[in-house]
Amino acid sequence: MSIPSFVQRTALAFAATLLFNLPLQASERTLDSANGPLTLSGTPQRVVALGDSALDAALSLGVQPVGTLASRGGNDVPDYLKAKAGAITLVGSVREPNLEAILRLQPDLVLASSELSPELYAKLSLMAPTVVPKGNSFEDWRITYATYAQALDKAQQGQQRIAEIDARSAALRQRLPQGQAISVVRWNPQGPVIMSSHLFVGQLLADLGLRPNALAAAQEKKPHSDVLSLENLSRINADWIFLATLNPDGRKALDDARKQPAFTRLKAVAEDQVMTVDGQIWSSSSGYLAAQQVLDDVEKALLD
Repeated sequence: MSIPSFVQRTALAFAATLLFNLPLQASERTLDSANGPLTLSGTPQRVVALGDSALDAALSLGVQPVGTLASRGGNDVPDYLKAKAGAITLVGSVREPNLEAILRLQPDLVLASSELSPELYAKLSLMAPTVVPKGNSFEDWRITYATYAQALDKAQQGQQRIAEIDARSAALRQRLPQGQAISVVRWNPQGPVIMSSHLFVGQLLADLGLRPNALAAAQEKKPHSDVLSLENLSRINADWIFLATLNPDGRKALDDARKQPAFTRLKAVAEDQVMTVDGQIWSSSSGYLAAQQVLDDVEKALLD
């Protein structure tokens, strides 16, 4: 057996350095999470995404989580994520994650929502590193998305996804009529609520140069208003109304409301500027895939 030359030995040593050292160093990262700095290393293989936004982030970055929660108001993953999620294990609901089901999946990373309680965090973090984004549902959606991307060892790809949405929004803004007042209304079985304009969808609409309904803008600490009676329905009035429902009960309530004179007197209704949208996206989720759908809906409503 011939002895490798100096050049060959140098090349082999360099290759070994790349193989054994750089990937660990490159993938080690410290996140600024709600529970303080969290240092992770390596690329996770068994991710549990606790919430629509966490699942949206993972799937949009090419990561297939092993488990997730049923969406708010439903018993499965959101319709807009089903095709990408595939046969994924459900580990409870948004209101009640099943800790035993999560443990059985042997996760090496848990992506939680900013609403996760300290008690659940303490238990989950014993199973695997658990990422809780800083802030709350009013946080800039880009920050939450970037936190998930960094946790998944996809920071650069995450920034590219955010840049894609910003670029599409900027281009769409040039084509849209400016200053249009927008109401995003979720119709529940108990009646309608108007969504705060400071949430994910409101942030996207503001980027498009669309202004919020006054009641929506006033919701600075709550995600939505109290339930509005038909007598107060005029408070949702705007140039355009996007009506969202989460389940069949909500859709039936909306169908019943459409027959009421108070509904037909709304300016947007009279001018046929009302669009029904997916409530799981428009009032419950956030992320790259959700943003693309919101922009699709706005483009279809205001430009088609």
